[in-house]
Amino acid sequence: MIIAIDGPAASGKGTLARRLADHYELRHLDTGLTYRAVAAALLAKGLPLGDEDVALEIARHLDLAHLDKGVLSSHEIGEAASRVAVLGGLREELVHLQKRFAETPPGAVLDGRDIGTVVCPDADVKLFVTASAEARARRRTDELLSKGQDANYTSVLDDLRRRDERDSKRTVAPMRPAEDAHLLDTTEMDIESAFKAAVDIVSRAT
Repeated sequence: MIIAIDGPAASGKGTLARRLADHYELRHLDTGLTYRAVAAALLAKGLPLGDEDVALEIARHLDLAHLDKGVLSSHEIGEAASRVAVLGGLREELVHLQKRFAETPPGAVLDGRDIGTVVCPDADVKLFVTASAEARARRRTDELLSKGQDANYTSVLDDLRRRDERDSKRTVAPMRPAEDAHLLDTTEMDIESAFKAAVDIVSRAT
């Protein structure tokens, strides 16, 4: 079984994907970490984020089993990842890796921006998880503060809006719901409510 989960940053899709993977005993891949890993490597080397040749070489040697979310979750890397994600050749390479992961038995839960539309268009279930920009900014601010990092709500909100626009308007694989995706708005939900709603959707769809 393959479950595809898409949506904007801080919508709750990552937490939801991990919970569903545990519930259905499937593997999980946060595809955003693949872009973050490439961006982090470029930053570490002091290379331009638009250097696609180097980005491709990094992507070809990625180990999807060892993507460290803790290391890759910084705001700086997230911003850089959104910029490298517009590189067409890099996306093609990473999508190939992601497809191979999804198609390996017994299946998987993948979350990102283009899972239902590009990576796994034939997924058994597709979810598009969203929430208002304000709710997402509050969650991201609280998350950063809980980790002891500096965070300003207004700045986080502005950053999220910029990323939403960049992700939804890019020419290659823009973020949008698949035509057969189930919409799940988590603005007024906690994670338990969102998880229950997602399980209900998966149960009805399968």
